[in-house]
Amino acid sequence: MMNPLSIGYSPCPNDTFIFYALTHGRIDTGDLRFKEILEDVEGLNKLALGGKLDITKVSYHAFLFLRDRYCLLRSGGALGRGCGPLIVATDSYEMKDLIGKKIAIPGRLTTAFLLLKLYNPSFKENIAVMPFHKIMGAVKNGDVDAGLIIHEGRFTYPLYGLKKVIDLGKWWENETGLPIPLGCVLAKLSLGDNKIREIGGLIRKSVEYALSHREEPMGYIKEQSQELSDDVIGQHIDLYVNNYSIDIGEDGQRAIDELIKRAADAGL
Repeated sequence: MMNPLSIGYSPCPNDTFIFYALTHGRIDTGDLRFKEILEDVEGLNKLALGGKLDITKVSYHAFLFLRDRYCLLRSGGALGRGCGPLIVATDSYEMKDLIGKKIAIPGRLTTAFLLLKLYNPSFKENIAVMPFHKIMGAVKNGDVDAGLIIHEGRFTYPLYGLKKVIDLGKWWENETGLPIPLGCVLAKLSLGDNKIREIGGLIRKSVEYALSHREEPMGYIKEQSQELSDDVIGQHIDLYVNNYSIDIGEDGQRAIDELIKRAADAGL
């Protein structure tokens, strides 16, 4: 039997939901074994840039820098509508009011930061990089003027007394008519075509298993996302795990191509 393949994903509910069956023996993986590495999204981006993981979830922004070493798998990603990152602040700002202000971001390689730069390149200057779960507190405490929030922040920012300035996902959808590609699953090209195809098929089966056994992964999900209520966990999974998680599909592929084109056109 071969050594286990390293597979990186975040402790967020959508990822632990998606990969539960694959890493807990709930589907037949043949001779393949997997060792999970849990890190936040920017940590995974950096590990992938260092070539440290065989298979990993990353931001689509990071994928733009990884195409020489990794290939995109069709299942397991985060892509959809109504699920993009938000800019939040303590006051009722418009985006033009935030030019030159300090904005907290969850990582330079996150798709959220790429969207912010596509919206207006001037926002790449005065930023503070911090783990995504610390951003809302930093905005509330006045350490930064605004925050770029992802994941369950969509549901919890009002609890911090914060106000939405813009929904960058909605901006993208209005601009392009396409869903927003947030995160994707990659496999090392060095694994070879046959093994990559097998891994892609297993990830799809893992997604389908979770969707048809929704309660079974909950223990694992709660163990990894200790601060989230059952309600927020449910909302998180409902929003970020969808048909695109089973397969990117044609409009998903168009969305990815559009993101790559716009990033290239903007010199990003």
